[in-house]
Order: sequence, then C-alpha cells, then structure tokens
Amino acid sequence: MNRIALVSPADTTGERQQLLAQIHGAFGATPNMFKAVANSTAALKSMWGAFGALGGGVIDAKLGEQIAVAIADRNECDYCLAAHTALGRKAGASAEEMSAAQAGQSDYPRTAAALRFATAVVNNRAQIADEEVEALRAAGFDDEAIVEIMAHVALNLFTNYVNVAFKVPVDFPSVKLRAK
Repeated sequence: MNRIALVSPADTTGERQQLLAQIHGAFGATPNMFKAVANSTAALKSMWGAFGALGGGVIDAKLGEQIAVAIADRNECDYCLAAHTALGRKAGASAEEMSAAQAGQSDYPRTAAALRFATAVVNNRAQIADEEVEALRAAGFDDEAIVEIMAHVALNLFTNYVNVAFKVPVDFPSVKLRAK
C-alpha cells in the first residue's frame, strides 16, 4: 500500500491540474508516480520540468532510459525499472539492450562508458576518480554530455527515492530486479 495519497487529476485545480494534464497528454495516462509527486506542486513542476529539459538535451532518449534502468536496479526501484524499460523499448532499445543496461552493461562502447559512469556515481555516492570522467571523454562524450549524464542520474535518484520511500504502486508492465 502506498504511503501517501495519489492525487487524482479530476480532484485538483489550477497549476497542479494543468501539469497533470500535460503529463496525461505525454503518456496517454497519468502514471502513479506523478500522482504521488503531485502532492507538492513545486515538486511536480521540478520533476516534470527536468524530464522535459533532459528530453531536449544532447543525450538521446534511448541512452537516457538505459541509464534510468541501471540506476533503478541499483536502488531496487520496481516502479522506475518497469517504467523506464517500457520507455526504453519505445525509444528503440531492444529487450536485450534494456536487460543489459539494467546490469550496467552494453555491447556499444559509448553506452557502456555512460552506464559505468552512472552506476559508479550511484554506487560511490558521487565519489568518483578522475579516470571515470576521462573514460567518458575517451568514449566521445564532451563536457555538455557528461554534465547531462549527471543530470539523468540526479533525476533518476529523485524518482527512485519517491517510488521506493512512498511505495508507489507500479502501473507499468513489471520487470524483475536483478537484486531480487
């Protein structure tokens, strides 16, 4: 059972309702995570704005979703693993690519470098070595992309923590965590 109320778009007004309508338009439904976050209009604006900003960044959607599943698995976030696996498939990743990404791996050196970096940031609470940043540069990422990878990590930590701490009910097709 979830630990906080899920805000129904029909039972709210103003800016919160407008944001939930945008989210519904983007997904064709209003995912439970956004309903949970909608308890705070400021938090909903922050989260939805971050998704929008990163969606228009230099990191493509497929890699963004691969980063998301790698982080979700490390944080044992069933919700984000399910959601981002579905979104990754929609962004063009195969089931095998999403499964490998969940393990922090990829057959593509550039993607593998990004996943190694993202998981190192999470596993080591951002205490990373110079070599980890240099490995991204060697894989072809410039400083803009490197900072954007960090932004994906930060957004996914926020969403993972919301879903795990508040036990948000998963409303995407279930995916098994590697840790369980």
